[in-house]
Amino acid sequence: MTKLRFANWLLADLRLPQGVHGPAEPVHPWWSVMCLTGVDYFSTLGYQPGIAFLAAGVLSPFATLVLVLVTLFAALPLYKRVAQASPNGQGSIAMLERLFPEWGGKIFVLALLGFATTDFIITMTLSAADAAAHFVHNPFAPKWLSSQMLVTLLLLAILGAIFLKGFKEAINIAVILVSAYLVLNAIVTVRAVTAILQHPKLVGQWKATLFSQHPHWLGIVAVCLLLFPRLALGLSGFETGVAVMPLIAGADLEARIRNTKKLLSTAAGIMSVFLIATSFVTTILIPPQAFADGGEANGRAMAYLAHQYFGSAFGSAYDISTILILAFAGASAMAGLLNLIPRYLPRFGMAPEWARAARPLVLVFMGVAFFVTFGFHANVDAQGGAYATGVLVLITSAACAVTLSVWRSRLRWTSMLVALIFIYTTAMNIWERPEGLKISCIFIATIMVVSFVSRATRSTELRVTGVELSEDAKDFLRSAGDQPIRIIPHRPKETTADDLDQAEAFIREIQGLPEHVPVLFLQVERTDASEFNQRLSVRGERIGRHCVLHARSPMVSNSIAALLIHIEKVTGHVPHIYFKWREGNPVANIFRFLFLGEGDAAPITHEVLRKAVPDIARRPIVHVS
Repeated sequence: MTKLRFANWLLADLRLPQGVHGPAEPVHPWWSVMCLTGVDYFSTLGYQPGIAFLAAGVLSPFATLVLVLVTLFAALPLYKRVAQASPNGQGSIAMLERLFPEWGGKIFVLALLGFATTDFIITMTLSAADAAAHFVHNPFAPKWLSSQMLVTLLLLAILGAIFLKGFKEAINIAVILVSAYLVLNAIVTVRAVTAILQHPKLVGQWKATLFSQHPHWLGIVAVCLLLFPRLALGLSGFETGVAVMPLIAGADLEARIRNTKKLLSTAAGIMSVFLIATSFVTTILIPPQAFADGGEANGRAMAYLAHQYFGSAFGSAYDISTILILAFAGASAMAGLLNLIPRYLPRFGMAPEWARAARPLVLVFMGVAFFVTFGFHANVDAQGGAYATGVLVLITSAACAVTLSVWRSRLRWTSMLVALIFIYTTAMNIWERPEGLKISCIFIATIMVVSFVSRATRSTELRVTGVELSEDAKDFLRSAGDQPIRIIPHRPKETTADDLDQAEAFIREIQGLPEHVPVLFLQVERTDASEFNQRLSVRGERIGRHCVLHARSPMVSNSIAALLIHIEKVTGHVPHIYFKWREGNPVANIFRFLFLGEGDAAPITHEVLRKAVPDIARRPIVHVS
């Protein structure tokens, strides 16, 4: 009984989401979902000013301005188009899937899912490790929590527990954390700006230093453009913003899209203001040596100002807020994974059905996050390359998808320019930090192996979701009267009455069927074999004196089995089907079945029937000659 209750709790939401078009529930106002994505996006304010100064020095405000311009005029319009094209949370991956058919498209999607998983998992582990680093270096931290590894694992466990409880709790917590964090940052920023206004000579000193190092404006622009890839982590919130679209409330699909665009615009606007303001005040007010490794402002520039201008009490409150939002930054990543993975792998037959439920996936993702944390020893810097690679590859794929979608319009040149910007940014990041690509490749390889093993183990499931018969097909079944339906499968091709005469004569002779016993022919034309599930439509046609059933399906044997089961239910008689053995290597036939949807149909049809119909008295009978 206890096991049953646990199983019911674990799989309580198995119905969600149902395939790529099914919306997730429950839904929430767009501003609260913005806070869920914002725990990742806005939390970068804690370290982005320091990253900008270490990368650009006194040019930090101008380099950050380039980042903001790219955010507002490249990434934001780009992801608004992505939201319009994939309103159920599939993102740019769904747009690219439609451009690549069959197995090529599936493999391409798996590769992008690998990068997405890299992005989201590393977001969880890196943010938790960063929060743990802030915690263990605090002088008030208890000694028994002095291990960064232990604190990181505890924070990840708390995050997992929140998601096991449900989305509502995660979003409510995110709203509180984001609101408090933004208010504290606004207070610190306003106080810092006031200090600069009170001491205008600080700006003069900064300008003198700036123009002594970079005397020409063209040189400043060129250097800032070259430095942009190092600041690109400030773009991390867009893919997550699209991935959580199913959580956004709206009266209809168009309303959800409009609300998602509000989310993206508001988040980008808030972040842009803070990025420019914090970069400017930290560059002016913090000594350069404080940004260096081991310096008081390293990785915590705004916290440095909070302590400097408000004292220890307010500074400690800011530290606590920073630790909490970093610890919870993985919430948006977890939400993205829970809305992205179930819309692809189960539909491809590359994950078990329980992968449609949220709670089992939370346990799987938390296990992976624990493994990654152990692998990187909870080190923040070691995970930075993988994080940046995952973010930038997804943005680049979105830019390419949008460019291809508008290729025949006048927007193609603008979209192409945006795509080239992100291709350059991604290439430079990989060139400077190749370890990120290596880690992403490990995730991709793992997803590929698990996916194809799952596909192979599920290959003999009854993958047809329903059978529809045309009126001609129904007439053919009724014409058999009280006799069982007997079917001869025949290859779909240009078929003549003579071809069917010969096939029927052969089966009657080998199987000993008398002439008065009626038979039907069945032709199944194979379509895209990479698809997993399908609803089967069957039509009837007369060729000479023969009755022929026609169907189109990605999996021939499964479709034959589904039709036989349907016939037994409709007629009340167990149908018979008569195969001929297929010549060829049996191993090659297995691979033809797995990847081409065909092969030696007789044993595979029998196996599908054996699994789908446990009652042998009602199981359709397979004959082979």
